[in-house]
Amino acid sequence: MGDDVAAMLLILAAENAELREQLAAMQDMLVETAIDAGQIYARIEALQAERDAWRAKAERFQQYRRLSLAG
Repeated sequence: MGDDVAAMLLILAAENAELREQLAAMQDMLVETAIDAGQIYARIEALQAERDAWRAKAERFQQYRRLSLAG
């Protein structure tokens, strides 16, 4: 019975080590994904700011055009 218990403990220790390696790999991937998401979010904000600037410019142009055509 002692040999069976020792064998089972070795199997469990090996499985535990493998699961710890998988967990570490998943944690690394999660960190990388979070970094990528942060960069994508920053890019989206930059694009939205650029879009807003273009919209404001277009609105000013339309106002100028209306004033020019009216006057």
